[in-house]
Amino acid sequence: MNDYAEVNIKIKPYNEVATDILSAMLADIGFESFVSDSNGLKAYIPFESLDLGNIESIFSDYPMDNLITFDVSRIPGENWNKEWEKNYFKPVIIGNRCVIHSSFHNDIPDVEYDIKIDPEMAFGTGSHETTYLLLEEILSIDLNGKTVLDMGCGTAILGILASMRGASRVTAIDIDAFAHKNACKNITLNNVSNITVKQGGVELLDMESFDVIFANINRNILLNDMKYYVSCMHRNSIIYFSGFYSDDLILINEEAERNRLAFEYKTVRNKWVVAKYLKIN
Repeated sequence: MNDYAEVNIKIKPYNEVATDILSAMLADIGFESFVSDSNGLKAYIPFESLDLGNIESIFSDYPMDNLITFDVSRIPGENWNKEWEKNYFKPVIIGNRCVIHSSFHNDIPDVEYDIKIDPEMAFGTGSHETTYLLLEEILSIDLNGKTVLDMGCGTAILGILASMRGASRVTAIDIDAFAHKNACKNITLNNVSNITVKQGGVELLDMESFDVIFANINRNILLNDMKYYVSCMHRNSIIYFSGFYSDDLILINEEAERNRLAFEYKTVRNKWVVAKYLKIN
């Protein structure tokens, strides 16, 4: 089980806008999870992916006047997983229709869709703004008989809810081996059988076609890989992009237009964005 680096960031003066901006910038260089506190932000990344030069570059590019300091500690994977689930992963309720909780949670409301997620540091518990917004979208659209791609699936939470909502076939893809293993575990926990989990990237999209795509990754990967997502869409397929900050929407829109995707609407939560597009031909 992989060790994780905890980057403990102190922000003076502290404010939520600063943590939102830093979270977005750190997500672009591979950070997977974030926990805010009264002093700043804790950010987590697999220890083998830690690059102090990249972190210092992020802080030098930070656009606000806050004073930022940080320190790094190494946390054994097994210990961190237990600590994360115990202290940070709380049940999440979406629209009074869906609850996301771990298998050890007991006080769970009776709702239409009950999803068990044991995250073990794979991204996607429903607490992050982008995951929450996408879960709201899945609850609001008709997925009966639709084929779905969950790109950058993390825990596979989006694919699991899509399956529960009537999708005929779901493909969940993540480049990270740990996420792949965790997605398979969560699919089994929820007794869904029509989700195929694959480890890799856009090279796995050859010869597949989807009615609906969820791509919750980060700005840079979305911009680089958008043409590959579009290649497995047919006319009137829809795609949701997320994992980026509201200031980046103009860049996403420009690339989408180049790929003949028509912008339909956006939803925003704490300046994180979900944007919906339609393939027009």
